[in-house]
Amino acid sequence: MPNLEKKQQIVAQIKESLNNAASVVLVNARGITVENDTQLRKKLREANVVYKVYKNTLVKLAIQGTPFADLEKYLEGPTSIAIAYEDATSAARIISKEMKEVEQLEFKGGIIDGTLYDAAGVKAIANIPSREVLLSKLLGSFKSPMGKFARVIKAIAEKKAA
Repeated sequence: MPNLEKKQQIVAQIKESLNNAASVVLVNARGITVENDTQLRKKLREANVVYKVYKNTLVKLAIQGTPFADLEKYLEGPTSIAIAYEDATSAARIISKEMKEVEQLEFKGGIIDGTLYDAAGVKAIANIPSREVLLSKLLGSFKSPMGKFARVIKAIAEKKAA
Protein backbone atom coordinates (compact mmCIF):
# COMPACT_ATOMS: atom_id res chain seq x y z
CA MET A 1 0.00 0.00 0.00
CA PRO A 2 2.74 2.55 0.73
CA ASN A 3 3.98 2.19 -2.87
CA LEU A 4 0.50 2.97 -4.24
CA GLU A 5 0.24 6.04 -2.00
CA LYS A 6 3.65 7.23 -3.19
CA LYS A 7 2.58 6.88 -6.81
CA GLN A 8 -0.64 8.78 -6.12
CA GLN A 9 1.40 11.59 -4.55
CA ILE A 10 3.63 11.74 -7.64
CA VAL A 11 0.59 11.89 -9.95
CA ALA A 12 -0.87 14.69 -7.82
CA GLN A 13 2.49 16.51 -7.93
CA ILE A 14 2.57 16.26 -11.74
CA LYS A 15 -1.01 17.55 -11.99
CA GLU A 16 -0.13 20.45 -9.71
CA SER A 17 2.90 21.29 -11.88
CA LEU A 18 0.70 21.34 -14.99
CA ASN A 19 -1.95 23.68 -13.51
CA ASN A 20 -0.36 26.99 -14.53
CA ALA A 21 1.92 25.70 -17.28
CA ALA A 22 2.33 27.77 -20.44
CA SER A 23 3.98 24.85 -22.22
CA VAL A 24 5.12 21.28 -21.78
CA VAL A 25 7.95 19.82 -23.85
CA LEU A 26 8.85 16.12 -23.87
CA VAL A 27 12.49 15.21 -24.43
CA ASN A 28 14.42 11.98 -24.97
CA ALA A 29 17.60 12.41 -22.91
CA ARG A 30 18.84 8.83 -23.14
CA GLY A 31 22.62 8.69 -23.02
CA ILE A 32 23.19 12.23 -21.74
CA THR A 33 26.06 12.59 -19.28
CA VAL A 34 25.49 13.70 -15.71
CA GLU A 35 27.54 16.84 -16.35
CA ASN A 36 25.43 17.80 -19.40
CA ASP A 37 22.21 16.99 -17.55
CA THR A 38 23.24 19.15 -14.60
CA GLN A 39 24.10 22.04 -16.92
CA LEU A 40 20.75 21.71 -18.73
CA ARG A 41 18.81 21.59 -15.47
CA LYS A 42 20.60 24.71 -14.21
CA LYS A 43 19.75 26.69 -17.35
CA LEU A 44 16.12 25.55 -17.23
CA ARG A 45 15.80 26.36 -13.53
CA GLU A 46 17.12 29.90 -14.17
CA ALA A 47 14.32 30.35 -16.75
CA ASN A 48 11.66 29.13 -14.29
CA VAL A 49 11.23 25.82 -16.12
CA VAL A 50 10.64 22.60 -14.18
CA TYR A 51 12.58 19.68 -15.69
CA LYS A 52 11.93 16.21 -14.31
CA VAL A 53 11.95 12.56 -15.27
CA TYR A 54 8.85 10.59 -14.30
CA LYS A 55 7.58 7.16 -15.23
CA ASN A 56 5.47 7.39 -18.37
CA THR A 57 2.52 5.60 -16.75
CA LEU A 58 2.40 8.19 -13.95
CA VAL A 59 2.53 11.07 -16.45
CA LYS A 60 -0.25 9.41 -18.49
CA LEU A 61 -2.42 9.25 -15.38
CA ALA A 62 -1.65 12.87 -14.48
CA ILE A 63 -2.43 14.34 -17.92
CA GLN A 64 -5.78 12.60 -18.33
CA GLY A 65 -8.53 15.20 -18.50
CA THR A 66 -6.10 18.12 -18.82
CA PRO A 67 -5.22 20.28 -21.84
CA PHE A 68 -2.01 18.20 -22.07
CA ALA A 69 -3.76 14.85 -22.63
CA ASP A 70 -2.69 14.76 -26.30
CA LEU A 71 0.92 14.27 -25.20
CA GLU A 72 0.15 10.66 -24.33
CA LYS A 73 1.18 9.43 -27.79
CA TYR A 74 4.73 10.74 -27.20
CA LEU A 75 5.15 8.98 -23.86
CA GLU A 76 7.15 5.94 -24.94
CA GLY A 77 10.67 5.13 -23.88
CA PRO A 78 12.71 7.32 -21.54
CA THR A 79 11.04 10.72 -21.31
CA SER A 80 12.03 13.92 -19.57
CA ILE A 81 9.38 16.59 -19.15
CA ALA A 82 10.07 20.34 -19.19
CA ILE A 83 7.27 22.57 -17.92
CA ALA A 84 7.51 26.31 -18.59
CA TYR A 85 5.39 28.82 -16.70
CA GLU A 86 6.29 32.33 -17.89
CA ASP A 87 7.67 32.23 -21.43
CA ALA A 88 5.97 29.44 -23.36
CA THR A 89 8.92 28.96 -25.72
CA SER A 90 11.69 29.12 -23.10
CA ALA A 91 11.91 25.37 -22.46
CA ALA A 92 12.09 24.51 -26.15
CA ARG A 93 14.60 27.31 -26.82
CA ILE A 94 16.98 26.31 -23.99
CA ILE A 95 16.84 22.61 -24.83
CA SER A 96 17.39 23.39 -28.50
CA LYS A 97 20.55 25.34 -27.65
CA GLU A 98 21.80 22.41 -25.58
CA MET A 99 21.05 20.01 -28.45
CA LYS A 100 23.79 21.70 -30.47
CA GLU A 101 26.34 20.54 -27.88
CA VAL A 102 24.69 17.33 -26.68
CA GLU A 103 23.74 15.05 -29.56
CA GLN A 104 21.81 12.62 -27.35
CA LEU A 105 19.04 15.14 -26.64
CA GLU A 106 16.03 15.06 -28.94
CA PHE A 107 12.52 16.45 -28.81
CA LYS A 108 9.59 14.04 -28.73
CA GLY A 109 6.76 16.57 -28.84
CA GLY A 110 5.07 19.21 -26.80
CA ILE A 111 2.16 21.51 -26.20
CA ILE A 112 3.02 25.19 -26.44
CA ASP A 113 0.30 27.76 -25.81
CA GLY A 114 -2.35 25.07 -26.15
CA THR A 115 -1.16 23.73 -29.52
CA LEU A 116 0.23 20.21 -29.95
CA TYR A 117 3.54 19.97 -31.85
CA ASP A 118 5.60 17.00 -32.94
CA ALA A 119 9.40 17.00 -32.61
CA ALA A 120 9.90 19.07 -35.78
CA GLY A 121 7.28 21.59 -34.65
CA VAL A 122 8.88 22.02 -31.24
CA LYS A 123 12.26 22.52 -32.91
CA ALA A 124 10.75 25.21 -35.18
CA ILE A 125 9.17 26.96 -32.17
CA ALA A 126 12.54 26.87 -30.39
CA ASN A 127 14.04 29.03 -33.14
CA ILE A 128 11.57 31.87 -32.53
CA PRO A 129 13.19 34.65 -30.47
CA SER A 130 11.81 35.42 -27.02
CA ARG A 131 9.00 37.92 -26.55
CA GLU A 132 11.41 40.53 -25.20
CA VAL A 133 13.69 40.24 -28.25
CA LEU A 134 10.75 40.54 -30.64
CA LEU A 135 9.42 43.60 -28.81
CA SER A 136 12.81 45.30 -28.84
CA LYS A 137 13.13 44.66 -32.59
CA LEU A 138 9.66 46.13 -33.11
CA LEU A 139 10.49 49.21 -31.05
CA GLY A 140 13.78 49.58 -32.90
CA SER A 141 11.97 49.55 -36.22
CA PHE A 142 9.64 52.31 -34.93
CA LYS A 143 12.48 54.38 -33.55
CA SER A 144 14.62 54.43 -36.71
CA PRO A 145 12.13 56.23 -39.03
CA MET A 146 11.16 58.67 -36.28
CA GLY A 147 14.81 59.53 -35.67
CA LYS A 148 15.39 60.14 -39.37
CA PHE A 149 12.28 62.34 -39.52
CA ALA A 150 13.45 64.35 -36.51
CA ARG A 151 16.88 64.92 -38.11
CA VAL A 152 15.26 66.11 -41.37
CA ILE A 153 13.01 68.56 -39.47
CA LYS A 154 16.02 69.83 -37.50
CA ALA A 155 18.03 70.33 -40.71
CA ILE A 156 15.13 72.28 -42.28
CA ALA A 157 14.83 74.46 -39.16
CA GLU A 158 18.58 75.15 -39.13
CA LYS A 159 18.52 75.99 -42.85
CA LYS A 160 15.67 78.50 -42.37
CA ALA A 161 17.44 80.02 -39.35
CA ALA A 162 20.60 80.58 -41.39
